[in-house]
Amino acid sequence: MTALDQLNTLHAALQQLRADASDVAAFSQLAARQQTLAAALPPRFSEVLEQLLNRLESSALFTEESCSFSQQDLMDSLQLWIDKAQLQLQKS
Repeated sequence: MTALDQLNTLHAALQQLRADASDVAAFSQLAARQQTLAAALPPRFSEVLEQLLNRLESSALFTEESCSFSQQDLMDSLQLWIDKAQLQLQKS
């Protein structure tokens, strides 16, 4: 599987998470398994993704939106990460 394939898989999983067709744990596990994608991107991308996933997993502990752990904001940030990763892959 290519880095772009893995990015597309991650994007589809995020859409499922947004639609409540998946859960945070499954998304995080899937994201962690995308090693080809991680290797194709600069190291900073992995650091940022790990931080976002940690915050998303923490947000799952709350039943309601909290000001510091908005799942919607975190999913928006993950979408932005995906968009930037796609641009980075297109450059290389």
